Amino acid sequence: MIDTHAHLDGEEFADDLTAVISRAAAAGVSRIFLPAIDLTTSQRIISLSRQYPHVFSPMGGLHPEEVKDNWQEQLTAIAGLLTAVIAIGEVGLDFYWSREYEKEQLQAFEQQVEWSVETRLPLMIHCRKAQNEMVKILRRYEGELPGGVFHCFTGNAHEAIELLSFQQFSLGIGGVLTFKKSHLPEVLPQNVPLSRIVLETDSPYMAPVPYRGQRNESAYVAVVAQRLAEAYGVEVGEVDRQTTANALRIFLTGRHPADEQK
Repeated sequence: MIDTHAHLDGEEFADDLTAVISRAAAAGVSRIFLPAIDLTTSQRIISLSRQYPHVFSPMGGLHPEEVKDNWQEQLTAIAGLLTAVIAIGEVGLDFYWSREYEKEQLQAFEQQVEWSVETRLPLMIHCRKAQNEMVKILRRYEGELPGGVFHCFTGNAHEAIELLSFQQFSLGIGGVLTFKKSHLPEVLPQNVPLSRIVLETDSPYMAPVPYRGQRNESAYVAVVAQRLAEAYGVEVGEVDRQTTANALRIFLTGRHPADEQK
C-alpha cells in the first residue's frame, strides 16, 4: 500500500518517526508521500526524503491556508525546489474559515496549476468550501494537466462525478470513510471505480475508527483499505493492488527527474 498524503514532517512525529515508519512497513505500507504547506515545510520534506529515500517521496507547494501577504515571495522560493519533488502540493483553495485572502488564494492556486502544466508534475489538491472556484480554474487547463489527486474527498455523488470528469485525477480517501456518519461507503461504490481512488491518512489528522481522536499515522492506512474493501465487496488485496497502481501511475511514472532518485 501507499499512503499518498501524510504530514510526517510535523512536530507530532519528532520523537518516534523511526517507529512510525516501522509500524507502517509492518502494516504493509511500502511508500509514504509527504505534502508540504509552505516554503519551510517544502525544504524540510525534501531533506527528510533524502534521509529516508526508500520510504518517503516529497512534494512542494503553498497550502491555501498559508497564503498570506508574502505569498508571492513564498511561491518564488518554492519554484526553485520543484526539481526535487514528485508533485506540487498541498495546494488548492480553502474558504471554510475566512475569505480574507480569497483573491490571493485564487492567484496562488492558479500559478501552481500552471507549474503543473509546465513541469508535468501532478497536483495534490486541497479544497474546502471552494469546489466551484477550484473547478473553474482547473477547467482552463483541463487538456494540459498531467493529473493528480483531490485530497480528502468527503463529498456527495454529484461532487464526485464532477471531480472525476478531470480524467487524469483520482480521489484521495482516508479515515473519514470509517466514521459512523460517513456517507462514503455508499457514495463511492456507486459512483467511483477503484481505478480512480488512492489511499491516504492525512497524518497526524483524521485518524480512522477505532483510532479516532488519536494521532493518525501511516500504518492506519490499512484500516482505510479494509473498510474500502468492505464497501466495494472485494478482498483487501484487490484494494491494495489497485490503489497502489493508481498512485504509481499518477506520481511515479518517470515524468520528472526527481523520480529517478526514488
